[in-house]
Amino acid sequence: MNQLKNWHHELLGKKVVAALEKNNFHATYCKTSDEAVPQILDLIPRDAVVGCGGSMTIHEMGLTEKLMERGNSILDHNQPGLDAAQKAEIRRKELTCDVFLTGTNALTLDGQLVNTDGAGNRVAAMIFGPGKVIVIVGSNKIVKDVAAAEARIKAYAAPLNNKRLETKNPCVQTGECMDCQGSGRICNVTTIMSKKPTLTDIHVFVIGTELGF
Repeated sequence: MNQLKNWHHELLGKKVVAALEKNNFHATYCKTSDEAVPQILDLIPRDAVVGCGGSMTIHEMGLTEKLMERGNSILDHNQPGLDAAQKAEIRRKELTCDVFLTGTNALTLDGQLVNTDGAGNRVAAMIFGPGKVIVIVGSNKIVKDVAAAEARIKAYAAPLNNKRLETKNPCVQTGECMDCQGSGRICNVTTIMSKKPTLTDIHVFVIGTELGF
């Protein structure tokens, strides 16, 4: 069974990498996280200030710890013990960091990145500001098209992120988006990156395993 899954992950992964490159992104396919990590680290100078976009994928790969061990300065507004003002300050610094590391909510077969944010700081940094943006996406996030990407976010990514963040939004109870209107809503800004933004160096790593949500 795993062999069949690996075949399918690789088939779709290489297809979407070709689509990303057609859309002017740098793109790399790796079978596993272990294969991807050294390639990602090679793209990040040891003296770079690295911003992190609150990605479970980055957390699962242990990238933040590896970067800190070798001496990189890390900007992470999700670190424990920060108050609202401190988080806001770090979010602003992430917009102009040397390298911004992030995941993506969905990646279409024709090479478009679809993301939904609460404050919009993550998608803002993906589009313009940092010297380099590195996006890491597991094969579980590959979808057919933008409509499927938005459906995936509402049915899966948003409820799990709400649960992770311990919000009181209704999707925590229902398991699916309820288009809530409360002040704690985290689905306020949706971006579709159909081509690489002109002034931003973006490298997308597609990993042939399930990562994040």
